[in-house]
Amino acid sequence: MSASSGHTDIRVTGWIARLPPALRPYALLARLDRPIGTWLLFLPGIWGILLPQGVPAAERVRLIVLFGIGSLVMRAAGCVVNDMWDRDIDRQVARTAGRPLASGALRMRHAVLFLAILLAIGLSILLQLNGLSQILGASSLVLVALYPLAKRFTWWPQLVMGFTFGFGAPLGYAAAAGHLSLAQLALYAATIVWQLGFDTIYGFQDMEDDARIGVKSTSRLMAGRAKAFIGTCYALMVVLLAGAALLAGVGLLFWPVLLLPVFLLWRQVVGVNPADPALCLAQFRANREIGFAVALALLVGLVVF
Repeated sequence: MSASSGHTDIRVTGWIARLPPALRPYALLARLDRPIGTWLLFLPGIWGILLPQGVPAAERVRLIVLFGIGSLVMRAAGCVVNDMWDRDIDRQVARTAGRPLASGALRMRHAVLFLAILLAIGLSILLQLNGLSQILGASSLVLVALYPLAKRFTWWPQLVMGFTFGFGAPLGYAAAAGHLSLAQLALYAATIVWQLGFDTIYGFQDMEDDARIGVKSTSRLMAGRAKAFIGTCYALMVVLLAGAALLAGVGLLFWPVLLLPVFLLWRQVVGVNPADPALCLAQFRANREIGFAVALALLVGLVVF
C-alpha cells in the first residue's frame, strides 16, 4: 500500500469542516476528529477509579470528570509528540500522510507551542489530585516521549503503547485509593495486554507501508498467527482482571457482568483478519464498548449485599 492509495482514517468532514481554517490543522493534530483514542486512554482510568472499595461516590464522580478532561488533553499532547517524531515516516504511509505536520499544514514551531499549551492544561488538572497521583502523572510523560521511538528499535512498539495508554489504570487507582496495591498492579497488567492486543489489530492496517519503509511493529511480527496472538492477549487480560477483582474484594455482581466483555473479546478474536484494513479499524474502535463493559462490571461490583 503506497502513500497514494488513499487509505486514511483522518476525518476532515463534519464539525471539523465547520471550524475556522486556521484551527482545523490543530484539531487534526490533536486527533479531535477521531475521539476513539481519548476513550481508550480514559477507560483504564475509570477502571482504576472504580476498583478500590470504600471510596465515596462523590469523589469517584469528581475524579472521573477530571480524568475525562485530562484524557482529552493528554491524548492530544501525546499525538503532538508522536507526530513531531514521526513526521518524516508519516509522509510515506498512506494512513498518516495527511497529518498536519507530515503534510506541511503546520510547522514544528506551531506544534511546540500547541504542546506547551496542552501540557499546561494537563498540569492544572494533575494538581487537583493527591501527591502520589501527581508523581505518577509526571512520570508518565517519560512513556509519552519515548513511545514514538519504540518502532525504530523494537518489534514491540504496541507493547510500549500498552504501558503508555494503560497508565490511567494505576493513576486512577492511586487518585481514588491514595496508595498502590497488588490489585492495582494486576489491573495495570490487564490494561497493558488488552492494549497490546487491540493496537496490534490497529497496526495490521499499515503492514505493507511499514515493511516498505523499514518500520518495526508487533503487527508485522504476529500477522501470520494473528488469532493465536490476539487470543492470548485477551485471555491474559481477562485472567488479570479477575485477579484484580479478587484482590480488591469486589462484589459478586462483578462476575456475571464480566461475561459481557469476555464475549466481545472472543468475538474479536474469532473475526480478526490482518488482510482486511476496514475490519481492523472497526475492531479497534469496538474496544471502546469493551472498555465500557469492563467499567460496568466494576461499577456493579461496588454493590455489596
